[in-house]
Amino acid sequence: MALREEFEREGEWLFRWRSYIPLFLTVVLLAAMPHFTYPRGSHVLDQFWDFTCLAVSFFGLGIRVYTVGHVPDRTSGRNTRGQVASVLNTTGLYSILRHPLYFGNFWIWIGIGLFPRIWWCTLLIGLGLLLFYERVMFAEERFLREKFGEEFIRWASRTPAFWPRFRNWRPSTLPFSWHMALRREYSGLFAIIASLTFLEVVGTIVVEHRFYVEPFWASLFAIGLVSYVILRTLKKRHYLNPPEARCGGRAET
Repeated sequence: MALREEFEREGEWLFRWRSYIPLFLTVVLLAAMPHFTYPRGSHVLDQFWDFTCLAVSFFGLGIRVYTVGHVPDRTSGRNTRGQVASVLNTTGLYSILRHPLYFGNFWIWIGIGLFPRIWWCTLLIGLGLLLFYERVMFAEERFLREKFGEEFIRWASRTPAFWPRFRNWRPSTLPFSWHMALRREYSGLFAIIASLTFLEVVGTIVVEHRFYVEPFWASLFAIGLVSYVILRTLKKRHYLNPPEARCGGRAET
């Protein structure tokens, strides 16, 4: 099988399972946590590092929120059966990179991967994500090239795939929709909070040999859980549907 066809076949398979395959990176995290220590033995520095990791992951989530808040409905979604696209997103964050949602995912995972403070943990997670998304982006762009032809080629020729080119910025053609952002990203918010809270508890067990949840993390987890339940209920009852018609399609997650 030619390399191009192999990339396409692998990419299509990874595309279908793209929301779950990165979870295998938790194996790397769990392997790193037994080596966890407080920076210079200081719990204060450890708290500072915790907030840094949280900020990096929230930065990635912010990229996703901004992206999906400005795209049409039924676009940049979580479809898995096949790729769908009726319009090509080229404004907003899509004007400075072709895959802003994957870029956001990358930083979410980097924030989590930084938590153990083990260099090879962050390195393996970063490299694993880049290799994974390379295949998925290859398959996705093959579909978009076939669908949009010259329009896609012109956009791709001036827009980097993964690392932003800020001088290309073009404002989004649609106003920001909190309905869209909350409907699509509430689960990601809770996943970040739950993951880092879990790692914080594991880190305390490793260093202090006791089970203890700091008030900050307990409060953050409670807020995240309540928000998740409320937003999921609102979504199921269709209260988070965008008030205006935002038609289109793109298959990135």
